[in-house]
Amino acid sequence: MIEVDVTSPSPPYEQIRAQFAELIKCGVLTVGTRLPPVRQLAADLGLAAGTVARAYKELEQAGYVTGKRGGGTRVLPQSEPRTARAELIRNHAHAYLAEVTRLGGSPEEAIAALTNAVAALHPAENASRTPGPIKDLEPTSGL
Repeated sequence: MIEVDVTSPSPPYEQIRAQFAELIKCGVLTVGTRLPPVRQLAADLGLAAGTVARAYKELEQAGYVTGKRGGGTRVLPQSEPRTARAELIRNHAHAYLAEVTRLGGSPEEAIAALTNAVAALHPAENASRTPGPIKDLEPTSGL
């Protein structure tokens, strides 16, 4: 679920914080969901416990989670997760297209790459699936 890129200029605690924040805003992690214990996540990611603890502390300060000794770190209620999810997906799509364009690629190449990635990640689903518009993700402006 959470991944850390050691080659990224973004510090590991920030990568953890940002990924959990997105999962919470999108509603993937629902109210009351318990985050993995600090030591467990640190071991899973090969990081120091203090790195994960810092990410959790920042999530708590931002109002995403609450942490209680012995009770773990749990997700707090957020406003309109479906809207936040659609917005986050739209923002990632814009960032992806901007990166493809920066590399000299076309929108068609970007779509082809996404189609191939979906087929590789979800082969069984694609056999009977026909692409169609995603209601929550209709563009608010042109790409």
